[in-house]
Amino acid sequence: MKEVTGNFKGEGKRVGICVARFNEFITGRLLAGARDELIRHGVRDEDIECVWVPGSFEIGTVAKAMTDKGYDGIICLGALIKGDTPHFEYISASLAKSISELGTKSGMPVIYGIVTAETLEQAIERAGAKAGNRGASAANACLEMMDLMTKI
Repeated sequence: MKEVTGNFKGEGKRVGICVARFNEFITGRLLAGARDELIRHGVRDEDIECVWVPGSFEIGTVAKAMTDKGYDGIICLGALIKGDTPHFEYISASLAKSISELGTKSGMPVIYGIVTAETLEQAIERAGAKAGNRGASAANACLEMMDLMTKI
């Protein structure tokens, strides 16, 4: 049996990051974690492009436009914090579906780096506190998938 795996190699890769401005105190930390991880694994800072969108709902539309811009991978970053209305459920379900479909249809890595949290404290934990940084883990997934896509 032959096994194919991806490595965390970023040399020569271009990465687009689509990040929501809403909840920027969280998404800014996710972006910093993703950028740091990409650079640590060989992606040059000038080969990382960040596109800010108003909120998480707009990520799918802009990430789709980004698939035609010559990136090797796209990372989607946002923060959804549950409130008292069903808004959270609508946005989180729609966003997960659109990011998943975009990766499948485009044939390129489109990574889900969205924090979905019940509370602000949980969101902060996932943006660099106790639970690690979801932006950094999304960057690692992107690095691995970009390398894997060159091997299959």
